[in-house]
Amino acid sequence: MGELAVIGAGFGGLGAALRAQERGERVVLYEALNYPGGCASTFTHRGYRFEAGATLFSGFDPHQPFGRWIEELGLDVTFDRLDPLVELRTPSGSLAVCRDRAEFADRLCAWAGEQEGRVRRFLRYQEKIAEVLWSLFEEPTRLPPWSFGTAFGHVLRTPRYLRLVRSVGRSLEQVLERFGLADCRPLRIYLDAVCQITIQVDSARAEAPFALAAMDYFWRGTGHVRGGIGVLAEALVDAIEQRGGQVRFTDRVRSLERRPHGWRVHARRGARDVDRIAANLLPQDLQRLLGQPQQALQPWAERVRTGWGACMLYRVVTPPPDAGAEPRHLQLIQDERQPFHSGNHLFVSISGAHDGTRAPLGQRTLTVSTHAPLGAWQQLAPAALAAKVQAVQDRMRRGLARLAPEWESAVSFETTASPRTFARFTGRSQGWVGGIPRSAGWQAYRELWRGPVAPGLALVGDSAFPGQSTLAAAIGGHRAVDRLLRGAPRRRERAYSSLEGTLAPGSSGPSTPMSQ
Repeated sequence: MGELAVIGAGFGGLGAALRAQERGERVVLYEALNYPGGCASTFTHRGYRFEAGATLFSGFDPHQPFGRWIEELGLDVTFDRLDPLVELRTPSGSLAVCRDRAEFADRLCAWAGEQEGRVRRFLRYQEKIAEVLWSLFEEPTRLPPWSFGTAFGHVLRTPRYLRLVRSVGRSLEQVLERFGLADCRPLRIYLDAVCQITIQVDSARAEAPFALAAMDYFWRGTGHVRGGIGVLAEALVDAIEQRGGQVRFTDRVRSLERRPHGWRVHARRGARDVDRIAANLLPQDLQRLLGQPQQALQPWAERVRTGWGACMLYRVVTPPPDAGAEPRHLQLIQDERQPFHSGNHLFVSISGAHDGTRAPLGQRTLTVSTHAPLGAWQQLAPAALAAKVQAVQDRMRRGLARLAPEWESAVSFETTASPRTFARFTGRSQGWVGGIPRSAGWQAYRELWRGPVAPGLALVGDSAFPGQSTLAAAIGGHRAVDRLLRGAPRRRERAYSSLEGTLAPGSSGPSTPMSQ
């Protein structure tokens, strides 16, 4: 039996640890904080519990990874299915994304007005493309490296993959032009909002297949974990420990050393020799631990720098009388013609009345996030950067007051966060979060074949393919461990199999790159 070290208890690391245990490996999991989840955690502050990032979570249907984990590992996790899933609000109107897909299409088409016919044709096309990609990305063994059986299965599915030909390498805007919808403002607003929170780029620049798949996000086992997504992360940690894994909280890894037959992990509480490592880190942070240049990591790190940080508001409020008991999720857009970042576009997650651990009875917690363009902010002096962050957070407050006034009138507590906060607590260089934007072009597909960084060392997390959500990061961790163990002696796998073998060729099911 070999030993695999996992660095970071975010969902990429948790997925890697569980897969390694399935493959018969011993696991030691290092986490610098005293709780799991990373950027998708639920943290405690002043007695309140907040989601680190405002978001919905997918992959909870019974045949999907998180749904199967809950069932097969006996996790004490309650998943709430919401309706509507999210409400999009703009100065020109609002759109509730309901669980009934046909009803949602009717609402979107009504907003689009006289362009209804073309919108319906586009939505039919989108659904076919999404079906192909969600069924492909849900099952990690369908991604490289392939076994003979998996490769043969792909050959049988070739007619379905041909649907993608006209959109691969093109932007979503080019696809819209084909349907005569490039100037359909209601549709573009909705698509920009969805793309920004999933594949981290607007519809004008988004790689079309990824964007078309991301549009299905709301109907792919998506909803709310009662108590916060950290409840799922904590339950997965318990499952890893129950199966013999070691989980070392508050034990930050300081450096990695290549050894003749593996690696030495130097952590705060001592050194340990292991056979392999799955690093749930940004590429630049892994480079720092290695202490010497790794040519494979440099272009990867540069692509991360095309992405985003986040500015946050965390609030405790008394809900309005008509709020209902369910959790709520809002997308707020202040100016429809300005870029959807820097406080212009807000995602708001509101805890439910049943989330008793989050706030006292009669109160709710709000997590409010907006994208922060770190690339443009990097050259600012500290004082100028602080002023920029303050200006963005003030704009966020104005947006809440304007577009969600019912949640603005009874605020009893507020604290804030910035990219610097994420850097300090998660250890992520400069606070980059959310992964690599899926911009139009072939580069995203080349990542399918990206191998280990070095022998016995793989990168997992939101910057590693497929990335960009709790679900996709967990799938990426599974895939990375299979790559690391390729060619290793095949040990007897455990009886539980949380991510394999549930979809027959031709069936449909999720997952595609999604945001945190």
